Amino acid sequence: MKTFFRYIALTALATLGATTLASCSDDTDADKDRGQLPVIKYVRDCRASLSDSLIVSASLGSHICFVGDNLGDVQQVWFNDQKAKLNPTMVTSHTIICDIPSVIPSEVTNNVRFVTSTGLEANYYFEVVVPGPRIDEMSLEYAKPGTTVTISGTYFVDDPNVPLTVTFTGGVEAQVTSVSQTAIKVVIPEGAQPGPITITTIYGTTISTLEYMDPRGMLFDFDGLTGLGNHGWHDAAIETDDNAISGNYVRLGSADVTMSADGGWDDGHYAFEYWPGDWSEPTQYPADGVRLYDIVDFSDWKNMGLKFELCVPSANAWQAGAMQLIFAGTNLVTTGWGGIDIYGNAIGGPNNDYFQDASNPGYPRGLYRPWSATSAFHTNDEWITVTVPFSEFVYDMSGGNATQGLTAESFASFVIFVTGGGVTGVECQPVIKIDNIRAVAL
Repeated sequence: MKTFFRYIALTALATLGATTLASCSDDTDADKDRGQLPVIKYVRDCRASLSDSLIVSASLGSHICFVGDNLGDVQQVWFNDQKAKLNPTMVTSHTIICDIPSVIPSEVTNNVRFVTSTGLEANYYFEVVVPGPRIDEMSLEYAKPGTTVTISGTYFVDDPNVPLTVTFTGGVEAQVTSVSQTAIKVVIPEGAQPGPITITTIYGTTISTLEYMDPRGMLFDFDGLTGLGNHGWHDAAIETDDNAISGNYVRLGSADVTMSADGGWDDGHYAFEYWPGDWSEPTQYPADGVRLYDIVDFSDWKNMGLKFELCVPSANAWQAGAMQLIFAGTNLVTTGWGGIDIYGNAIGGPNNDYFQDASNPGYPRGLYRPWSATSAFHTNDEWITVTVPFSEFVYDMSGGNATQGLTAESFASFVIFVTGGGVTGVECQPVIKIDNIRAVAL
């Protein structure tokens, strides 16, 4: 009996010891460091190629790592007067990985403040550098002189002693009507020439990648620059009016044609088709039927995107169907008999099977759908510039993930078709005007 009770006692003691050890091993870095003053030894860059480099300054938005001791209980990190977002999994006893806030500080102290759960604070001198302006997009790249446009980006600073300036190609400076950190409103100046724009702030000067009146990579301007237009089964309306942005444009839809809520198939009213080739045997590619990659270099297509100007009148708002933007190689579609072309390549003839999920599941395309199920879309009778990166051409016809991918050879033909997309909207009669369809580096 004594032996039995002695066994129970030893078992209980062993269990208690194991529990105590487990409890100790389960202590988090925050538990272990609570009540300890954080100590910062140095800062390093998080990029793998620079991880062994110590740094004493970094730009807004940079991803950095603080290295030291007693850091596990740090709850707040402040850069100047801006609080960083902390991911608890990125905070350990010896490191804190975080992003410097992208907001420009109101007060610059070049001080990083670390605050623990018990209110202990440590300070570390570290210079946060405000970069020069970053230019992302212009609301209308084909705006006429005298028109007000919005330039979007970040790090736009209008210092009283060094005012922000916006200069267009040709050396003419624009009138700046408003400035925030992420947007500038300017009036297009007389004498502005096609080309990039330059923005200068107290923190530096940036020349835009985008270009005003951008002529690069033009595929369809509908005014004769490339000579390309309708080249398929349907002839979309190509017209102009007093509100045109630059001559002719292509129009999809009309005030007397109704689109169903699910964006039902209606390529007779809502499609623009360009398929290269002709009816020769074998198929040739004359001036009005060239392969698009013969007039624009798509070799770096992954870093490029599609741009066009768009106008949707307020009287004919859009609230159903996705604008499907579909490129395809000659192996899938051409205008002609099919078979082979003059280069001996096997080609597809005219068809719309190649981009339908039923016959070619998962064929990739871009989807542009600015409306929502609760809100119709229009552009207030004005024109805007739309940008869709080719990296986002990853959808199938119904809005799911494409299972196929694009290559440089895919950019021979092009179709715009407003249909489907997998989201139900509201029955509507949209009028969609499109101009200056181009492929450019982003």
